Amino acid sequence: MIETDDRPRRRAALAAAVAGVLALGACTVPADASAKVTAMAPTPQAEAIAKIVGDEMAAQSLRAVIVKVTRGDEVVTSQAFGQSLDGVPATTDMRFRNGAVVFAYLGTLLMLFVDEGRAGLDDTIDRWMPALAESGKVTLKMLANQTSGYPDYETDPGWNAAFNADPFQSWTVQRRLKYAFSRPMQFAPGTNWSYSHTNFMILGEILAKIGGKPLDVLLREKVLDPMGLTDTVAAQTGAIPPPVLHSFSSERRQALGVPPKTAFYEESTFWNSDWGTPPGANQTSTIDDLATTAVAVGTGKLLSESSYRAMTDTNLIGFGQAQADCAPSCFKQVDGYNFGLGVIRSGAWIMQNPLVGGYSAPESYLPPEKVGISVAVTFLPGAFDCEGNYPDASDHVFRLIAAYVAPNHAPPMPKPFKKAC
Repeated sequence: MIETDDRPRRRAALAAAVAGVLALGACTVPADASAKVTAMAPTPQAEAIAKIVGDEMAAQSLRAVIVKVTRGDEVVTSQAFGQSLDGVPATTDMRFRNGAVVFAYLGTLLMLFVDEGRAGLDDTIDRWMPALAESGKVTLKMLANQTSGYPDYETDPGWNAAFNADPFQSWTVQRRLKYAFSRPMQFAPGTNWSYSHTNFMILGEILAKIGGKPLDVLLREKVLDPMGLTDTVAAQTGAIPPPVLHSFSSERRQALGVPPKTAFYEESTFWNSDWGTPPGANQTSTIDDLATTAVAVGTGKLLSESSYRAMTDTNLIGFGQAQADCAPSCFKQVDGYNFGLGVIRSGAWIMQNPLVGGYSAPESYLPPEKVGISVAVTFLPGAFDCEGNYPDASDHVFRLIAAYVAPNHAPPMPKPFKKAC
């Protein structure tokens, strides 16, 4: 969920998360795009949630929305709206990219190793990757809570140019490390906060070393299967198992030199998103697995109480500050957005909210009321501004649904997304 200089929509979306400033859009959508396609038997709550979704599809120019809401063991609603492709309705069994949701799986795997006594959060990473900068000072906790000071390779202009030239390519760890460390540390380890994909790429490599198996195997054996996830799978390419929720994007507009007033909207479904995760963690999923994840992560299903608290508590509120050489990724952690170990806290909600390649798909859980909300969204041309920027619209849909189903714990609401033109 991070923007770059050449692809500003991801990094702008993160910056907008500061103090609840999470992006919105305001465009129109074809009348039939908000038609409900798959739904449970209507109940007053399900109908109210459908109304929220339909209104947001019209307001934010959304192509498809899939949503599932649970309360305890009850499924409040599971519905799909709009179209995957023209003439192909979206359905609740369609698969999409889960992006940063995998960071919650990495945080869970890390804490499982802590529970097993195989690692400690304050262990420095020179034990596993001594050649990295400041490896004797950077700890596992710093990787997981984004306080290492390691630059994000995604902010490197060279990386952006290479990605935009071929969004289907695969990215090795060494190639990404070269981009990341072509620049100096952003700050001394542990002294500031800044969102960096580099942290989780390195953490994934170290977790594989601790576990003595490839990361995809470890995640399957220790996290995905125990959580009960049946449709979350990893791939080294941009492949997605059918049925597929197709995505579309305008984010390469500036990189390809498309004039602002020229229509530009391309299919991005099969862009390879392995650049954003460690090898073995480039995943696709379904709304059911996203909803199961929300509950499993939000309750600490696989963890000891102490590890669950270490992973999800609001330990960083008040920490961090803006800094010129890592703007807009470094900022003070606040109630509306503060990072745990691979998860985000927003008010009382525990969540992750990826935005990647035309997909937006948060999963969230409210422990006090045992409510889970998961949403997957794709976009119509009107969602993008003249520079190719677009909002994390599903995050806003989640917040509106959350305010309806749990008004006593409504998450902080965002300011509107401001289009460049």
